[in-house]
Amino acid sequence: MDLLNTLVDKGLRRELPTREEALAVLATSDDDLLDVVAAAGKVRRQWFGRRVKLNYLVNLKSGLCPEDCSYCSQRLGSKAEILKYTWLKPEEASKAAAAGVAGGAKRVCLVASGRGPTDRDVERVGRTIEAIKEENEGVEVCACLGLLSDGQAERLRSAGADAYNHNLNTSEGTYGDITTTHTYADRVDTVQKAHAAGLSACSGLIAGMGESDEDLVDVVFALRELDPDSVPVNFLIPFEGTPLAKEWNLTPQRALRILAMVRFVCPDVEVRLAGGREVHLRTLQPLALHLANSIFLGDYLTSEGQAGKADLEMIADAGFEVEGTDTTTLPEHRSDAASCGTGGGCGSGSVCSSEEPAPAATTEPVRGDQARTDLVAVRRRGAGTDLAPNA
Repeated sequence: MDLLNTLVDKGLRRELPTREEALAVLATSDDDLLDVVAAAGKVRRQWFGRRVKLNYLVNLKSGLCPEDCSYCSQRLGSKAEILKYTWLKPEEASKAAAAGVAGGAKRVCLVASGRGPTDRDVERVGRTIEAIKEENEGVEVCACLGLLSDGQAERLRSAGADAYNHNLNTSEGTYGDITTTHTYADRVDTVQKAHAAGLSACSGLIAGMGESDEDLVDVVFALRELDPDSVPVNFLIPFEGTPLAKEWNLTPQRALRILAMVRFVCPDVEVRLAGGREVHLRTLQPLALHLANSIFLGDYLTSEGQAGKADLEMIADAGFEVEGTDTTTLPEHRSDAASCGTGGGCGSGSVCSSEEPAPAATTEPVRGDQARTDLVAVRRRGAGTDLAPNA
């Protein structure tokens, strides 16, 4: 396909595809799926070889969130029967993190529910970071605490945080449909605060919430403009007891096309296969390793994931290798890339897009997958419990 040849050439040059090209990837047929995966795989291998970075989540504070994000089991008014607990002590969080590191995780992601941290919360997380790094030499720590106030990103950086995660989740045009207690602009502001403080920015999306192809392309292009180092691609886990419990819009094939589109738009960025992969990719998970160079190991915040041992076996069987702590994840040029203009980076490449903003999305959401509620399991082990974690 001429489209795929063009996208591979652009990806190897770190050049931004056009919106039409990105949309065309999502519109490819199932008959062309392996060709799409192979093409995006060439771009992935150019910048990341066959390495897979492992990340491990520790939920520091679960449930009881005042925000109303429709996709979230921890939201205000959620009836999902998840674990609910207040802040883990630093030594408890360190113990949980150690299980992930022992399983091969290179990065520990510390997450806490809520609108955003108080200054006291930042101090608490700082002590947790210190405890984790004392016990695990060379581990990276990413904090995910919600919206940041002025100065908090700098304090987290001083406390030893390496990165900060705050996802855009969906397009600006549809953001108000999934959340009303904060805005899309609030999220952008927090990612920019992390950047400005010298933290590695991590920001991604959630697919499968009923969005159109245009919405997906909008959010991925917006992420490219923000220039995060890591882009987690989550697939909605439709928890019973949340407003999106009936949204089963993804097939394994569509999930792969979404990952391929993200790789073409963000060729040299850490693309992370995140929540929901087991639910929606299912037996096609190994193919996703040809697109993403990073995954979460074991369980997620409130849901159970694939067994950590199975993750490691999948990586080995697919011909990939776990990335060690002695290896730098990102290509060398990323740290030296100059930003374009005054509104942040123009992505990971040296080419800035000058396209006019695209018109509002007009296509209907893609539907058609069968509900697999049997694959949605609430986490009952690990952080916040007396049971051993899955790592």
